[in-house]
Amino acid sequence: GLISENETWTADQIIELAGRVVVDDGVTLTIEPGTIIKGREGTGSLASALIIARGGKIMAEGTADNPIIFTSEFDNIEVGQQAGTNLDREDNELWGGLIILGKAPISAEEGDNEASNEGIPADDSFSLYGGDVANDNSGVLKYVSIRHGGSLIGDGNEINGLTLGGVGNGTTIDHVEIFATLDDGIEFFGGTVNVSNLLIYWQGDDGVDIDQNYSGTVT
Repeated sequence: GLISENETWTADQIIELAGRVVVDDGVTLTIEPGTIIKGREGTGSLASALIIARGGKIMAEGTADNPIIFTSEFDNIEVGQQAGTNLDREDNELWGGLIILGKAPISAEEGDNEASNEGIPADDSFSLYGGDVANDNSGVLKYVSIRHGGSLIGDGNEINGLTLGGVGNGTTIDHVEIFATLDDGIEFFGGTVNVSNLLIYWQGDDGVDIDQNYSGTVT
């Protein structure tokens, strides 16, 4: 459902995503270091994903010792741990992924500077991304691990580990790990965000996929 007021997820509990969870325009979701988020299994309209809508913000700043972990409901990882013991690199497509949408420039079909994120109905306002705000700020993603995702949302169309649609360079993305996802590790759809220190492995498609005139840097 829709998160319509500022909210904080804490490390003393496991957060479970049931379907699409959307951080609305003007709303900030803060995630404490060490927090574990598990996505439920599902495909199509039932696929679980955390979506930061255009104008929304995620403040997910983990640390090297206490990373923020997105994984599957089937992962036996518990509060305070950094890894479970029952899933490995072959276990993907168990939930969706993380989608961040912003207001930075893109180049979509016929030169459009706005588009709808794949797999989300176009009439849902939270599916839109793009614009003309190069320094748009969608928050912070730091010391974050995304594991075992890639649920199918359409024919031949899976959710990436991390999808960045029109994300601006006011956003901080640094020290992000993506492991065992069915589709791409990270896919950029336009935008200007600069990312650094990526660790992407055992993905089913591209490690880093770039589309729609992305103009940031990958370090």
